[in-house]
Amino acid sequence: MHHDVSQRRVSLLTIAREWGRIGLIGFGGPPAHITLLRELCVRRRGWVPARDFEDGIAAANLLPGPASTQLAILNAWWLRGAWGAVVGGVCFILPGLVMILALAALFLAGDPPRWVNGAAAGAGSAVAAVAVQAGWQMVPDSRRRTTGRRARARWAGYVTAGVLAAVLLGAWLVLVLIAAGLAEVAVRGVRRCREPAPPGGNARLWLLLAAVPVSAGLASLSALTWVAYKVGALSYGGGFVIIPLMRADAVGAHGWMTDGQFLNAVALGQITPGPVVQTMAVVGYAAAGIGGGLLASLVAFGPSFLLIVLGGHQLERLRAMPAVQAFFDGAGPAVIGAILGSAVPLALALRHPWQWGLLGLAAVLLLVLRRGVVATLLVAGALGVAAAQAGWAVT
Repeated sequence: MHHDVSQRRVSLLTIAREWGRIGLIGFGGPPAHITLLRELCVRRRGWVPARDFEDGIAAANLLPGPASTQLAILNAWWLRGAWGAVVGGVCFILPGLVMILALAALFLAGDPPRWVNGAAAGAGSAVAAVAVQAGWQMVPDSRRRTTGRRARARWAGYVTAGVLAAVLLGAWLVLVLIAAGLAEVAVRGVRRCREPAPPGGNARLWLLLAAVPVSAGLASLSALTWVAYKVGALSYGGGFVIIPLMRADAVGAHGWMTDGQFLNAVALGQITPGPVVQTMAVVGYAAAGIGGGLLASLVAFGPSFLLIVLGGHQLERLRAMPAVQAFFDGAGPAVIGAILGSAVPLALALRHPWQWGLLGLAAVLLLVLRRGVVATLLVAGALGVAAAQAGWAVT
């Protein structure tokens, strides 16, 4: 990545308009976000060279947190520096945040209409199948990058550790992800993971690496901000790996939500535009109303802004460091395992026989017929409404 942001003075109004449009129509998660950003920045406007855009994807996937959000922030940073990053990131996040908070107010109301409960229970029934699909789609590329019999054996071990951690450890899952990364660094050897730093480069790199730990101290001021911080700063791989992290705290440790309500929250995070991390806003709403939802979103997305604004110049060098590559070659498979393993507690949270039937239907639609996630959740929600109208239990 070799951008000189001073040469690309795209107006903040243009960034606000274009990034807001993507945030509004970005249904379908990261694949849709990446496609829309590439169409805008590379093909239609020619703001970003194609090679730099691909490098940006790799760098964003290397960082903790929602990768597609970080890619949106990074592209805006290239065009207008720190202010561009802030404006672009906020406009990318805001449409989905408004939608999901409005839906949270409806679905988590004290006495919502029966059809609302039915739609929530129906869509929530499909979430475990969505988790399996999300993890399974990551397997081929991850395994293809792993060469050699011993490396593939370690890969399988990291995946297995992630599955078991998601099923058994709940909030402690993140320690297993970090341990897998450190194990791979140790196996490859410290010496091969060192490289000389260019003059003057260390200060910026250490500032980048220190941004997340410093934000941890601020985030630990309350239980809600600490949970949101873990989601935004420690969810390596982004996406569905946040689900077991959130569930252990929101349902188990703090009791802000029931299992059923948490399933509804995950479904809402899938059917609204924007990243899956928006689910954290529903958890915040359940804990402390609108203010809690806004606070949770601010903390969850904060590390992504810090990493790009403070360390954008260093991302390419960070990506090239052998130690960092080794860490994510270990943590990455563990993330895949954690996503797959999250399906177990999500499925066990289902309370009614008809929901298991919908889960089976969703599995067929997603894994056999390869239908889209949003369409599958809408079908499940509609069948949940039908179940409610037929008088079946939905709460």
